[in-house]
Amino acid sequence: MPTTTQAAQATTGATPLAEASGPARLLSLDVFRGLTVVLMLLVNFPGDWHYYYEPITHAPWNGCRPSDLVFPGFLFIVGVSLVYALASTRPDPARHGRALGRVARRAAILLVLGMLIALLPHFYFTSFRIPGVLQRIALVFLVCSILFLKTNWRTQFWTLVGLLIGYNLLMQLVPVPGIGPANLDPETNLGAWLDRLVFRRAHLMLDQQGWDAEGLLSTLPAIGTGLLGVLAGQWLRRPGVSPTNKVVWLFVAGSLAIVLGLIWNGWFPINKNLWTSSYVLYSGGILTLVLAILYWLCDVQGFRGAWTTFFLIYGVNAFAVFFLSEAVDRVISRLKMHDASGEKVYFRDWLYNHYVVSHFTDLRLASLAWDLAYLLLWTVLLAWLYRRRIIIKV
Repeated sequence: MPTTTQAAQATTGATPLAEASGPARLLSLDVFRGLTVVLMLLVNFPGDWHYYYEPITHAPWNGCRPSDLVFPGFLFIVGVSLVYALASTRPDPARHGRALGRVARRAAILLVLGMLIALLPHFYFTSFRIPGVLQRIALVFLVCSILFLKTNWRTQFWTLVGLLIGYNLLMQLVPVPGIGPANLDPETNLGAWLDRLVFRRAHLMLDQQGWDAEGLLSTLPAIGTGLLGVLAGQWLRRPGVSPTNKVVWLFVAGSLAIVLGLIWNGWFPINKNLWTSSYVLYSGGILTLVLAILYWLCDVQGFRGAWTTFFLIYGVNAFAVFFLSEAVDRVISRLKMHDASGEKVYFRDWLYNHYVVSHFTDLRLASLAWDLAYLLLWTVLLAWLYRRRIIIKV
């Protein structure tokens, strides 16, 4: 008779925690990933978007707040992780084909699952959003994996430089067809024009009037964010360098990236929605510092405790909680039910108003309370998976 864990693996693609944690696995990377997922849950699922709790809001356009580090955090971690996953394959070109086949398969699955989230729950194929978070992660993962396997770190560095400078020139020098001079406004910039040309408005983010934060053109600098992670991962794996020196130089590189991002901000503003080149450097610098701190604490000094376990349960099952939290929220936000008066209301609105809003006078706190309750729900589920030593992977 198979055990429960074995049955789960057979049906969900889950992997035992012990098997997934090879000798080269960084605890700090799982904690970092978990920290990013927790912040994502707090940012993405307020009870009411009209009463968003101010400390966890996105910058309205230009600028960068802590919540604006979530998405680049995922891409940066993807870059670091793929170095550890593909490092043993890289020296042997004969194995590259099979490895890239696995990479392409995983990227394709991420693309499909990202669009599946957009289709839920009604599957309106004529108007669903094609770009998205998982779609961008898939493309960045694919391109960065190819670059890591086929090029050295110098080529990757100059590819990063070329992407950032090239994107800046495209966005600020190339006229926008049918609109006029190059500009950085939401609906009239070159990236928005390209997305409308390729996807049409019906397949873009519906509440943004003809542009999409995960559009095609801005995926180019997003690859740069992934490459920052690839470079950091190779530095962490570099033999013959002491852990102390690794941390010191990560701090140096991260600080330099922040300074360069702030300087570049003077003519190409830091902007998450456009994923500007200054934003890549500024956010990437901060993420590099966070990685250095966590690497020093978790992997070098060996600090363990409740705080690492809390983030670890999210970090080892990051994909599961990302996909399921988005899917559940979309389903309950779009399915209707009859309330006590017989009127049709969205199920999520009914839950929120019936069980949360009635207990608060400040609607911002009510919105935050829903957020925290949703976080608690996933914490319980992930803790159960962690105790069962199950990881759900793509």
